[in-house]
Amino acid sequence: MATVLSIQNLTKHFGKIKAVNGLNLEVQTGQVFGMLGPNGSGKTTTLGMLMGVTNPTSGSFYWFGEEPTPQLRRKIGAVLEHPIFYPYLSGQRNLELNAMIKQCPQENIPHVLELVELTERKDDKYKTYSLGMKQRLAIASALLNDPTVLILDEPTNGLDPMGIAEIREIIRKIAASGKTIILASHLLDEVQKVCTHFAILKRGNMVHTGPIGDVGAGAETVEVNAEVENLNEVLLGFSGTASVNRENGVYQVTMRDGFHGKDLNRFLFDKNIVATHLVTRKKSLEKQFLEILAESH
Repeated sequence: MATVLSIQNLTKHFGKIKAVNGLNLEVQTGQVFGMLGPNGSGKTTTLGMLMGVTNPTSGSFYWFGEEPTPQLRRKIGAVLEHPIFYPYLSGQRNLELNAMIKQCPQENIPHVLELVELTERKDDKYKTYSLGMKQRLAIASALLNDPTVLILDEPTNGLDPMGIAEIREIIRKIAASGKTIILASHLLDEVQKVCTHFAILKRGNMVHTGPIGDVGAGAETVEVNAEVENLNEVLLGFSGTASVNRENGVYQVTMRDGFHGKDLNRFLFDKNIVATHLVTRKKSLEKQFLEILAESH
């Protein structure tokens, strides 16, 4: 896979504040890369440096193996701050003006409107759009020059659950078309559902990076219940049990490495116990995220 973005020791200080501190990162072609971290962790500052909005204090980064130039940045679409659209103009007209500014063909407009599902509302004034529609128009605008990479800073900020789901679907569609996406978010759920890889930032430092697939690689937890009085003792008698907790009327069994829910089920069955409830839960990104933040104090 080709490297789209390579970051080496990228650092940004605002006076005494170390907003970004020696960041090293690589993003490959076709990845949906999530930069995850609480507010103030350095995500927006990093994206600002990558787009040339703010200059690094030190360190370097390369787009497509080259030093950044205005020409090279034309291959990158970004939705950083709230984009400026004219409230009394239609979505279509706003995109036409943006296409003129970006010097890209007007013929791209129907395609991007279709992609963000705004074709039916293209002739309505921008001021009549919901927050979710405004965000979708911003994404459409960022896609006008058919960029290779799309950068999104907190794309679902302030949206209701339906708006969040719509943006998520659009991100998946854009990724499926072969574009590389870099998105910053403080929402774990968002990153887990749309990203292929992620990095966790905390106070300007990267504390973890890896594929989303690694998220569930921790210990398995199995929720189990059965109509038997001494279930707690039975579960503790299983060689794969690391610990047992009772929560919300079910037993949470943390498994030792190499043991799975099916092993526990077989163990119970051999004891003539039929589980009325048995669900395997991987360690969620949320748990891992909180653990990483706790560990990195």
